[in-house]
Amino acid sequence: MTDPLRSTVLPNDAPDERVGAELDAPELRVRAGRADVSRLILLMLAAGGLAVGLALRVWGMSNGAALAWSGATLIVLGALLVQIVGSLRRGDLGLDIVAALSMSAALLLGETLAAAVVALMYAGGQHLERFAEGCARREMMALLAQAPRKALRYGEGALEEVPVAAIGPGDRLLVQRGAVVPVDGKVAMGEALLDEAALTGEALPVRHPTGDEVMSGALNAGDPFDLNALRPAGESTFAGIVRLVEEAQEARAPMVRLADRYAVGFLFLTVLLAGAAWGFSGDPVRAVAVLVVATPCPLILTVPVALVAGLSRAARLGVLVKGGGSLEALARVEVLVIDKTGTLTEGRPRLARTVAAPGFGEEEVLRLAASLDQASQHPVARAVVAEARARGLALATPRCVTEMAGEGMEAIIEGRKVRIGSRAYVGLGMEEADPPSASGAASVLVRVDGLPAGELVLTDAARPEAREVLVALRAEGLRRIVLATGDREEVAQAVAGGLGLDAMHAGLTPEAKLRVVREERLRGPVLMLGDGVNDAPALAAADLGVAMGARGSAASAEAAGIVILPDRLDPLLAGRRIARRALRIARQSVAAGLGLSVLGMVAAAFGLLAPVEGALLQEVIDVAVILNALRVLRPGSVDSGSALRATGDLPGLTVPAPGTAP
Repeated sequence: MTDPLRSTVLPNDAPDERVGAELDAPELRVRAGRADVSRLILLMLAAGGLAVGLALRVWGMSNGAALAWSGATLIVLGALLVQIVGSLRRGDLGLDIVAALSMSAALLLGETLAAAVVALMYAGGQHLERFAEGCARREMMALLAQAPRKALRYGEGALEEVPVAAIGPGDRLLVQRGAVVPVDGKVAMGEALLDEAALTGEALPVRHPTGDEVMSGALNAGDPFDLNALRPAGESTFAGIVRLVEEAQEARAPMVRLADRYAVGFLFLTVLLAGAAWGFSGDPVRAVAVLVVATPCPLILTVPVALVAGLSRAARLGVLVKGGGSLEALARVEVLVIDKTGTLTEGRPRLARTVAAPGFGEEEVLRLAASLDQASQHPVARAVVAEARARGLALATPRCVTEMAGEGMEAIIEGRKVRIGSRAYVGLGMEEADPPSASGAASVLVRVDGLPAGELVLTDAARPEAREVLVALRAEGLRRIVLATGDREEVAQAVAGGLGLDAMHAGLTPEAKLRVVREERLRGPVLMLGDGVNDAPALAAADLGVAMGARGSAASAEAAGIVILPDRLDPLLAGRRIARRALRIARQSVAAGLGLSVLGMVAAAFGLLAPVEGALLQEVIDVAVILNALRVLRPGSVDSGSALRATGDLPGLTVPAPGTAP
């Protein structure tokens, strides 16, 4: 298993000295806590001022009541003006301006009770906003909450506690029961029983024997075990997840920007309607009532709340979305271009047989190929290395390694020039072995010192869930599914049979995959799903790139907008359903909130609502639309793997000839 998120490495591959602090983020929590306290104090002052004023009114002290309400309103208004100035400096023009106008107008016209109610509703809206954001980010923040800061490292005859940032490749660590795996590594001694739910959504603990590679961020649910660190904390899986979460929190989705434009238009409509109500009736109180009704403090927040809730829900399943824009793209794509090895297939090819050329032995061919393949993270390379080690072959260290993505590799091994890869890369010179009948057969040619040395034949079957997932994705709105692979046509046909693909392209170089994606974009928004280095250009060129991150390459995770940590296809289906539901609920919330607000404003303009009644009505609207946006967090069949079985009988789809349209 390779690091799915090594793209998070700092420039010059320098370890991230901030990792420990970043993962725990105490300063961020302190700042967030201060912001929460400020909002709570503002809410208490607004509520206290309103309550004191009501008590004074009951006791017949009208002047004192008006003073109390005015004082509470001015405090909230001051805080609001500071916030508006900051927003304007950032170029944001929001509905907070309407709240400031309504409070100011109410105070100027002596409607102090209405002003105090608006102030309370605004302060309450701020508190509700924070609560909604906290709920929406719950699963995402749960990933950060378990971030380790310290680790136990074997020193000179004793264990020492060191910061996670101080761990380097080759360090031997002790992972205690209940501790979080601090860095990516291999189980050195014992068996690891890891709870990977926070990373992959896997409900049950997973057993990893000695020699198995494990991801940082998993929780040790079994006995203590030794771990050999493979890379620094800054380059490990969990550090990459932290950065993905940060990107998701900071990115602004297209729909959020659209909501901002709604806010600007709504602001002008509000001012226009308030002016018309005052002008036609001659009663300025009606204008105040219109402004009060049009104070949807957290209304436009429903869009980011719904999207962040979708990000959080997807993260719980191990689908890490880099931002709201990627979530929107996932909901809107219409064409799926999918890679084969490690994506459509399990990516765990096995060596079926070795064919040696005259003058070479089968074990020698395998040993030389595996020695070179140690420098690659491709699934085929890992399978060759695993088979050689299983046979007890002594592997040499490759030197002067060069790699052509998607084609093959070359290096000096024990003084000999070894080249492995496709027939086009290695060159002709020996007859190709007949591939075995198993689906997904592929071959790797080996050349030593310019002479053909042999061929390795491997098999890799399609994932068992592949057919169901593809059919279900069609039911979720995908109109076209295309296979794009660098493997031979007969290998691709064997794997793709019965999967209902609309087109298939085989023998592709990375540049050819890029062309396929660009051609498919003419038919609609494209999602490219891949896992290898050769998929990175296509992932970047697609409207949305999705990387199979559990065993994928750093380049693919870098180029993708979404990284799927579980080594399965069904999380993509769950993510699609979550994304579509999040956008649907966001649109519902915006339409309902703005529509109800406009109706209330019209009623206020005709004198049917007093300012106090308008403020109460608007708060009810705000609470309703935010609670509606939080429905995205509700679990159900939308993100359940069992939902695959609800798609009904699979249609009799066929694979057209390569390159043809459906």
